[in-house]
Formats: sequence, C-alpha cells, structure tokens
Amino acid sequence: MRFLADLHIHSPFSRATSAASDLAGLFAWARVKGLHLLGTGDFTHPGWFARLREGLVPAEPGLFRLRDERVPPALPGAAPEPIAVRFLLSAEISSIYKRHGQVRKVHNIIYAPDFEAAARINARLAAIGNIEADGRPILGLDSRDLLEIVLEQAPGGFLVPAHIWTPWFSLFGSKSGFDAIEECFGDLSGHVFALETGLSSDPDMNRLISALDRFTLISNSDCHSPGKLGREANLFDAELSYPALRQALERPETGFLGTVEFFPEEGKYHLDGHRKCNVCLEPAETRRLGEICPVCGRPLTVGVLHRVLELADRETPRHPAAAPAVHSLIPLPEVLGEVLGTGRGSKAVLAQYAQTISRFGSEFKLYLDTPIEEIERAAPVLAEAVRRMREGRVIRQGGYDGEFGVIRVFGEGELAAFKGQQGLFAGPSRPRRTGRPPRLPMTSEPAPAIEKPAAPADGLNEEQRQAVASESPCILVTAGPGTGKTFTLVARLARLLREHAGEADRFAAITFTNRAAGEIRERLRKQAGPAADRVFVGTFHGFCLEWLRRDWPGLLVAGDEERRLVLRTLFPEAGRRELDQMEAELAASFGQPAGQGAGEDVSPAVAAYLAELERQGPSTSRR
Repeated sequence: MRFLADLHIHSPFSRATSAASDLAGLFAWARVKGLHLLGTGDFTHPGWFARLREGLVPAEPGLFRLRDERVPPALPGAAPEPIAVRFLLSAEISSIYKRHGQVRKVHNIIYAPDFEAAARINARLAAIGNIEADGRPILGLDSRDLLEIVLEQAPGGFLVPAHIWTPWFSLFGSKSGFDAIEECFGDLSGHVFALETGLSSDPDMNRLISALDRFTLISNSDCHSPGKLGREANLFDAELSYPALRQALERPETGFLGTVEFFPEEGKYHLDGHRKCNVCLEPAETRRLGEICPVCGRPLTVGVLHRVLELADRETPRHPAAAPAVHSLIPLPEVLGEVLGTGRGSKAVLAQYAQTISRFGSEFKLYLDTPIEEIERAAPVLAEAVRRMREGRVIRQGGYDGEFGVIRVFGEGELAAFKGQQGLFAGPSRPRRTGRPPRLPMTSEPAPAIEKPAAPADGLNEEQRQAVASESPCILVTAGPGTGKTFTLVARLARLLREHAGEADRFAAITFTNRAAGEIRERLRKQAGPAADRVFVGTFHGFCLEWLRRDWPGLLVAGDEERRLVLRTLFPEAGRRELDQMEAELAASFGQPAGQGAGEDVSPAVAAYLAELERQGPSTSRR
C-alpha cells in the first residue's frame, strides 16, 4: 500500500501547541492533507496518554484508529477524500545533560509498538524527572541512556534523533550538539538507523557527509497546530503496519519511497545570522567575521548550511543506489496567499483552500498525483505554480536565526500577466469590489491559453516607469499586494544612485519589517552594486536608532531577553509570575508620554530597572 506518514507531531499538552491538536482535530486535518498515518506525539505525558487509551482502538498490527471518526470538518466547506487515518505511538524527549565536558541539548523521538511498552517507558522516565510539566519533557537524561531504556522496555521500539541540525537542541546543533553519531550514542549507535533532517536541510545537504550514508533520512512536520500537519512527511509503499514501517526505515529498499520536504531555504535556521540586528549571512562570510555579528558584536547563530559544510567530506552529494525520492513543495495555503495577494490565514485563502481540497481530494493528492493538465483545466494559475514547484523553479530567500525564509513561485509582475491584467497599478478601470473573497478560476472546461504580454526591457510598465523617473520631491504610489511596489522602489533608488553616486550616504529606504528591509537591500545590491551598501535600508525603529548612535556610538536596545536578564539580576528571588508582572509594569511605564512614567509614583521594579540603566551609563536605551 502506498501511504504518507507524518511521524513527529505534538499534542495540546505540549507548550505553545494549539488546543485543536486533539485526536479529532488531527484526524480531520490528516484527511485535508492526505496523510494516512500520524505519530500521536507526547505519549509520555500522563494526561495525553490517558486520552490516547480512551480515544484510540487497535487497527493494523502496532497501529490504532480513532474510536469515533464522526468528527467536525477541519475546514468549513471542505470535503476531502475520506481516506483511512491511523496513529502510532510516538513522543519527543528533550535531553539536557553533560557529556565530554560540555552541556548537550538533544531532542530525540521515540516510538513504541503498543500501549504496554509505552507505559513501561513512561514509568522509567517518571523515576528520572518530571514528565507531567510538558508534553515534550525536559530530562537530565543522556541520549545514549534514553535509547537503552527504549530498547529494554519496548522490544520493537526505536529512536530517531529529531531535527538533527537545529542550532539549539539537536544531535549536530552548532550550540550544543556533537560532531558524530558515535559521540552521542556510544556503544548503542548501531541501534540508530534513521535521522530526521528538519525543515532547514534536505537529503542533498546531508549526503555531503559520508558518515551519514548508512542512515535513512526522514522528514516530519514537528507541528504544534493541526493545520501544519504534513509540511514535511514520508512516503511509503509497504504494508500499513508498525513492523512494516520500522522495516522500511531500517531497510529503505523494502518500502521507503522518499520524503516530502520544505525547500530548505524556508527553514528558519538555514543560514547564519542575528535576527535582532537584521544580519543574514552565508557561511563563508560568517567565517570571515569570526562568527561575530558585525552590528552588535555578539556571537552569530550558526545555521544549518554552515554546520553541514563543517562536517562535509564531499564536494557533491552521493546518494545510495535506488535512493528515496525527494519532493520539495510549498504548503498550499502559502501558494494560494501568494496568488491572491493576501496572508495564508486570510478568509480568502481559507475559502480557496477548501474549494481546492474539495476539487482534488487532498493537498498531497494535488501536489504529488494530479497531472498538470487536470489542474490546468480547473485553475491555470495554480497549475503553473505546481509545475514550477515540481521542477524546483522557485524564488528562494533563506531563513536565519529563528526567522522563516520566504519561497515564492512567481517573480515581480508575473501574476498580473497570468491574471490577464493590463496594468499593475490601481486605476479607474479597476473593477468594483463586491465583498466576496477573490477566487482562482475554477471551471469544468479547458481554460483558454494565456498569452503573457511581452515585458519591457527594464521590467517596468509605463506607470512604474513614471514613478521611477519622476523628479517630484514627493511621490505617492497606490497599489495592491503583489503589484510591484518593491520592484518600483528599488528601481527608483538604483536610478538615483546612478545619477548621484557621490551622495549615496544621503539616501534612505525605510520600511515596516526587517524581512522587507532585507529584501530591498538584497535587490538594491544586485542593481546598484557597491553604492547600495552606503544607503540606509531598515525599519523606522532602526532609522531612529541609527541617528541616536551618532551621539552615543555604543547605544544598544534592551529587548525582551535583555530586559528579563536585568530583572532577574535585580530580583533573583522572583518567580516567573512576578517577573511577568514587572515586565508589564515596565511596558506600561514606557508606554506613557515623554516626561511621564519616570516620576516618584513608579513601581519599585520600574525604579530599580531605571536606576540600573543609569548605572550602566548611556550604552543601553530605555526600552
């Protein structure tokens, strides 16, 4: 049987996880995505374990089905294909311990073949630490010893190191990991046969390292809400059972077909960087800087690509014979959001998503199985997006230091051509809005071929060219999402730099987010060359900070982490709730108009915080 499996998820008992991630919600969303098998996640938590025992009944060997499959739909208006959905018992453990003189922080996923084995594992772990505080318990347990417990208490159970390249909590993480499997699992390393590669890497990257040749590379969502199920998943062609799944992972030729992956650049730790300083770097540049942020002077977060290259002993990836396939895809709501020019969670996108699922059966059935010609008859623009994804023809902006990357299917101005628009800017001919959400063309007849108008040599249409060439001191451009505003802004900046190269220091491009600023900066470098580096490109806050630093060069901004650290230093006996209250008082004080909030009526916490900032001198701003 050919089936898709997401083997690493979380329950409502894990921190920062949606309450909708209960069994009914997971079941409903599995059908929307087209997933046949889910890990339960979090079986070590007593509350979730009780729900699993109550809500699941045995199905195929080692697998379970929902006791009552009459559950509410995941999406209003969506009618996915009613595939059979099964569960297998899984959990993630966060191990924090000392090995070889260093603190190690490693996450591992464990799988059990039945409830009795899972109960024995839980009993052993409960004797070691607190398994009730979080669905993903934090234990001072060596990864090697965790593996030993699984082998002893759950015959047939197995362990997979989770998201192995994530900087902070993983086997190979740059902040607290190891350089080799054997360093982590010692004499039990032979019992590890699969590795979870995580969102920020793909098999091509991992196959640069010969030491990983013997391992099966799998991918899972690690989702904390059911709508994100299957953002990465595994494809099998084997008997639907626990023993067959384990065998396919141990010996891929017996039924492991491949993985469904993020494009690795979308992962939030793909590149190196420092998010607070809006610094994103390729590994070579990070090495040149000695892994130090050029803005604040603190250590950079070394990302996945950098870490892979550190351990690589090949120039090009070497895949085993009959290697499993890799399907790199973009989650469908993100694609629909790009096409419709709105956010992935908007009502327009959700309405279109429900219609698309009803039409094609599930997200993965659309992406993996439906011929392009069939998609084209229903939705030509969506068909082009799927074609480009299947061929790997996407636009990539790498994520870094906890910031997700951006993967786009269409370039500037392309969507307007596909939609048959004559101009990219709003004008009198713009149709009246009806209040209904925009929809992709869904028809039962073959769609007429769309001839894209020839693009001007500089990529600008007439209206954009007027904005770029204008000498007016003030210009207002009014345009909708995806119509080329950023493209026009960068073209105008490049034109001004060509004409006034000696005055580049006088130019500034100010936007609302660090992500938008990074995109503008990168595009401007490509068009204007070295002169672009002299232009300030940043947010409103960054612009103000830039001017303040002209008088106080060492000025730093105390963000959430620094503020919390100061409060912990001043009030070492305070608990979490007390610290939260102090932070709320600080926020309220700083939110008052200038000249108010620093008087005699401030709380002791605010007074002590301000006094500490005065003691440290003008190097820290009051935020």
